Amino acid sequence: MDYRVHKLHGLQETQFQRHAKDMAKTVDISHYDGIVCVSGDGVLVEVLNGLLERDDWEKAIQIPLGAIPAGSGNGVAKSLLTAAGEPCDVWNATFAIIRGQKQSLDVATVAQGQARFHSILLLCWGYIADVDIESEKFRWMGGFRFEFYSLLRIVWLRQYHGTIAYIPAPGYEETGSPYTGEFDSFSGETSSMLSDTERSWRTSGYSGPLGASLMKDWRVMSGEFILVLLQNIPWATEDFLAAPSAKFSDGYLDLVVLRNCPKWALLKLVLQMQKGTHIKSKYVQYLKVKAFRMTPGARTKGSVQGGYIDVDGEVIARGIGAEGDGSSDTMVYGPTIDISIQQGLATMFSP
Repeated sequence: MDYRVHKLHGLQETQFQRHAKDMAKTVDISHYDGIVCVSGDGVLVEVLNGLLERDDWEKAIQIPLGAIPAGSGNGVAKSLLTAAGEPCDVWNATFAIIRGQKQSLDVATVAQGQARFHSILLLCWGYIADVDIESEKFRWMGGFRFEFYSLLRIVWLRQYHGTIAYIPAPGYEETGSPYTGEFDSFSGETSSMLSDTERSWRTSGYSGPLGASLMKDWRVMSGEFILVLLQNIPWATEDFLAAPSAKFSDGYLDLVVLRNCPKWALLKLVLQMQKGTHIKSKYVQYLKVKAFRMTPGARTKGSVQGGYIDVDGEVIARGIGAEGDGSSDTMVYGPTIDISIQQGLATMFSP
């Protein structure tokens, strides 16, 4: 039997967190025509990061990826299938992969010092990240845990100090304020804080898009934030149309910022997120950006720093006093985090 044909039908089940990433880093891609993930978005993101951490990442990232929705989020499968006018289910996703049509997909790189995390879904800080991470303790409630904890977090609303900066897409240049050196003092801080940790492990693989920009191209927002969300594709989950205008391969991230919002208005916004109409609210700023930078700070009230940086459902950094063991987090909460986008780097099987 021809070995190549035999290996086209491999099946491996993940056994632990980041197992899919380990497999993607070592698999002989010459034996396969694609990698299909029967899971939520988490396993797919692990595979992406594994491919991009290889020495031969330029070849590895060319292999098409498939998403069959079998998790709690399924934002990638939902976005691909909805764009084709098809319901998001296992059957439609499977048939799309069998047909073999492909769609290029932007890849965002989240960076701090030498640490990297590659993203195809979202980055969030504030309200959504708090709900996503802290509702885990109510997992016994099933899917209702999100609605339950969303309401709790509105009643006891948190806001966070911080600064964000971005290069706006054409048409959004007047948002925010001109850059006046807000991040200059952080240029050396990140590297020094990360030098004695395992967070600077990377020695090979894809480091992110190359390029330079003038400081005059950047815009800044500082102060108190309820929510900051960067979205690469329209749907964050099957029930959350986070960025209705997001495109798969336009070279931009869709930025959603929520500040100074009353609790009653936030409750209304949460209900509107299923249809994507939240972006029309006067309390929401919605724009497209080419690059992004943030320095997340502490909660505005209380002695706990708290806060999570949630990328594609994985906590990459958490503040002091936040829930969970942060010893394996990729980055540190507080120092500057940079996000850049590479247009069309990945390839997805698509309807």
